[in-house]
Amino acid sequence: MTVRMSKDEREAFLADVHVGILSVPEPDRGPLSVPIWYAYEPGEDIRIMTGRNSRKGRLLQLGTRVSLCAQTETRPYKYVTVEGPVVAIDSRDVEQDLRPMASRYLGPEQGKQYAAGATAGDSVLVRIRPERWLSVDYAKDTPANDAG
Repeated sequence: MTVRMSKDEREAFLADVHVGILSVPEPDRGPLSVPIWYAYEPGEDIRIMTGRNSRKGRLLQLGTRVSLCAQTETRPYKYVTVEGPVVAIDSRDVEQDLRPMASRYLGPEQGKQYAAGATAGDSVLVRIRPERWLSVDYAKDTPANDAG
């Protein structure tokens, strides 16, 4: 029995709410790996937001290849890792981009409050194209699943 997720399973898992770990290459150092909110719809690009002048924002350039890992914190463990290039960096819109992302992670009311307190500032919306996938679902490796 394989523990690898199917295409549909891994895309559905990534579309669920998880705090992701984004890894970005950094010259003369190990990769920068940071927790991040993200949004994903099956078949589309991954969307993240960050400050343009933050360490992460300065490293994220068009064409930069990054990895994003999302996982469960309880057994049976599952994770999906995607690798791909940054394909767009655009100005972030509070109502179109930030409010839905904040509501995804904080719920509608707290998300609305979070977005209301945000300023346009120098934040950007970054789109990452998933090209390589790695996934594991250890629930597939339980005795109940082997009974057929």
